[in-house]
Amino acid sequence: MEGNSGRGVRGTKKIAILPWELIIEILLRLPVKSLVRFKCVCKSWLCLLSDPHFATSHFEQPSTRTHRLIFIVAPSSPQIRSIDFNASLYDDSAWAALNLNFLRPNTYHNVQILGSCRGFLLLNGCQSLWAWNPSTGVYKKLSSSPIGSNLMRSVFYTFLYGFGYDSSTDDYLVVKASYSPISRYNATTRFEFLSLRANAWTDIEAAHLSYMNSSQGIGAGLFLNGAIHWLVFCCDVSLDVVVAFDLTERSFSEIPLPVDFSEEDDDFDSCELGLGVLGELLSISAVGRNHSVQVWVMKEYKVHSSWTKTIVVSSENILLFPLCSTKGGDIVGTYGGTGLAKCNDKGQVQEHRSYSNHPYPSQVAVYIESLLSLPM
Repeated sequence: MEGNSGRGVRGTKKIAILPWELIIEILLRLPVKSLVRFKCVCKSWLCLLSDPHFATSHFEQPSTRTHRLIFIVAPSSPQIRSIDFNASLYDDSAWAALNLNFLRPNTYHNVQILGSCRGFLLLNGCQSLWAWNPSTGVYKKLSSSPIGSNLMRSVFYTFLYGFGYDSSTDDYLVVKASYSPISRYNATTRFEFLSLRANAWTDIEAAHLSYMNSSQGIGAGLFLNGAIHWLVFCCDVSLDVVVAFDLTERSFSEIPLPVDFSEEDDDFDSCELGLGVLGELLSISAVGRNHSVQVWVMKEYKVHSSWTKTIVVSSENILLFPLCSTKGGDIVGTYGGTGLAKCNDKGQVQEHRSYSNHPYPSQVAVYIESLLSLPM
């Protein structure tokens, strides 16, 4: 009896129970995709992973941040896909299919991406604004601006949108600019913002500035350093400038372009300009008549002398519009409106891939995976 009892004790496996604090530290270092699955493990994990404080702590861990490109493919086969832009464009396994549960797939080709901030995308779909987290599927339909409704619809034309985060109030803001099409180049621009926490639109005082979108369609702002940035045409001086709206101070400032491109090079006397963020730095890309692309970055924010020309992308077949930079220093951008391309730090195109043969350009944007939620 004693022998059998001893064997039974020796054969028992002890299950190690980790301290709850250690479990939290481990989970904070895992990617969002895994954490979304782990919500099904048990009630305590569901409670933890749904906690806004955990989501914020996870988002603030630089090592866990995954930057992705979202790609809305044109009408021939409506679909939404995303890819970690550090992966190869040829790696099909790196792509993920996404669904907008609040819109029908046959309307995807009409969706506009108007901004990206802390894992959320601002979308315009079916004549409504939506904030959507592609990582978790969380979404919210946003209130309509009074300027865009009723009689005001025929008076003002919206040409700029932006989406950002005010850390001082823990609030997300949608910023919108409109003008009267009756006198486009003499019009006063009207700015307003939507507070998602207050669920209310507010006019931005003293914001009657003479700006116009420097390109066709609606300009989507870029959120960086607590401000939303747009590339605009300033009617007062007849020049393109970058205008920044600080979400905490509720104030505007202008950032001059690095050079007068028309005087810099004959090939750029009528160039097409693009605003971007490369490696957390504000960037300007200039496309010349010979299809070469100059890429400039502002190495010190709002210091004009810090504008630096980093690379020149030259390719007879690929016209690259930079979107983001990888951990290895490569630049990923769009080409032809329906494809993506990647070039190295010498401006040589390494990869390119088209995703649709439809003539309409696709919607492309950068976002960060996150577990964050929106103010209720």
